[in-house]
Amino acid sequence: MRCMVIVKASRDTEAGVMPGTELLTAMGKFNEEMVEAGVMLAGEGLHPTSKGARIKYSGTPGKPPEVSRGPFAVTNDLVAGFWLIQVESLEEAVDWMKRAPFDGGAEIEIRQVFDTEDFGEALTPELREQETRLRAQVGAK
Repeated sequence: MRCMVIVKASRDTEAGVMPGTELLTAMGKFNEEMVEAGVMLAGEGLHPTSKGARIKYSGTPGKPPEVSRGPFAVTNDLVAGFWLIQVESLEEAVDWMKRAPFDGGAEIEIRQVFDTEDFGEALTPELREQETRLRAQVGAK
């Protein structure tokens, strides 16, 4: 199963405070261990919300989406980074992430990523073919 590990933002990440060499070294070692174990598929840090935007869709036909520019108030819904990992179970994901070199106060969230089988009959053969084609195109880039 694939899981997205969401690294929650903090006041420091939102202020653009970059990690020091010690944390970058520890994070590099941790990432290397996950890559060598075949667990890590992707992982990135994100710039603060001051460099981002949100789009809210109205649901009203003809009404354009509402765009808000950052920064946004620091709340539990802000994301500072992520990993995409491949594991056998949620327990394995938790075991890996308990080893992440974060200090006190950091918070992550682990969420399973949907696979095509999860959509059942709603994902028609045509939609399955499209999904397979798009994944192949993305993988080729």
